Amino acid sequence: MKVLFFANTDWYLHNFRLGLARFLRGQGAEVVMMSPYGVYGPRIEAAGFRWFPLPMDRRSLNLVGELKLLRRILEILRLERPDVIHNFTIKCVVYGSLAARWLGIGRRINAVTGLGHVFISDAPKARLLRPLVRSLLRLALDGSESRLVLQNPDDVRLFSEFGLVANERIRLIRSSGVDTVRFTPFARDRGGPFRVLLAARLLWEKGIREYVAAAERLRSRAGEVEFLLAGITDRGNPSTVPETDIVRWGEAGVVRVLGHVDDMARLLRTVDLVVLPSYREGVPKGLIEGAAMGLPIITTDAPGCREIVDDGVNGFLVPVGDAVALRDKIEYLLDTPEVCRRFGAAGRRKVLEEFDERIVFRKTYAVYRELGV
Repeated sequence: MKVLFFANTDWYLHNFRLGLARFLRGQGAEVVMMSPYGVYGPRIEAAGFRWFPLPMDRRSLNLVGELKLLRRILEILRLERPDVIHNFTIKCVVYGSLAARWLGIGRRINAVTGLGHVFISDAPKARLLRPLVRSLLRLALDGSESRLVLQNPDDVRLFSEFGLVANERIRLIRSSGVDTVRFTPFARDRGGPFRVLLAARLLWEKGIREYVAAAERLRSRAGEVEFLLAGITDRGNPSTVPETDIVRWGEAGVVRVLGHVDDMARLLRTVDLVVLPSYREGVPKGLIEGAAMGLPIITTDAPGCREIVDDGVNGFLVPVGDAVALRDKIEYLLDTPEVCRRFGAAGRRKVLEEFDERIVFRKTYAVYRELGV
């Protein structure tokens, strides 16, 4: 069979779906990918997969530009004639599904890994676009050979309540999985400060503001704890954190700004705690990677985030937007290394049982087989 992956960044395909592509290749499938232009495209090709760059701007509402994009998607689908198209993220789900339906490609797997800015934000533009996006999603998700893959029960309930897709076509597959061989526990050097890491795209919705506020509230213990911020701004997202704020925090010594990090496993070996105070997720891979390496984690009691943490067992859940609660839990773990060890061991067990990438690959392949490919 031939499978075509369509995502809104080449970075996403490389970092979140390359393992699945290799698994499918091992099952005898040919996997082709398309996404906007980016530096990860050549890396995808170096891994042995064909990749088509697209003239795609995730924020664009320009009719001419969007028609040009749709025309290019149609050209690629006509050329490749995949047996199944696997779309990731909302815009790709809409455009990829509509183009596939136009060409009579019935088998469509649509993976929505979180509802995104349009559904999360209360900004006027987001509220204005929400009804249109719902209508387009309903059209895109229709069809007996279509399946919607969601990552957490909250999103399953939400899609069902909105009437976007029939319940029998929804499949719950929690996360894109993690390589538990690469991300594995390690011996920690307890010398130096207790290092806290937030690794994510630098969007306000990831809880960046709360993380920085918690760091500022612990300035009195600056010699004992260090706050790291790994990631870059996302100019394609209206919620992106301004560069001026990031520079200011770094210069003030509130957080140590690392920028983009290619080797997350290597970075995680240098930290003691992973934090993500996000407002909503699919299931955040960074937290799974931290737990896989035997690190305690703190996140919010929010959709997607709470899938990874059993509160008080492998980490802590704090209320969304509560910097004080976040500060208190960080300080507690700073002062209780034995709890960190216990949480880390429990987190590793949870990942092996629920989030190992091989589990995700098998469940995803089962969806392909449902569609007869």
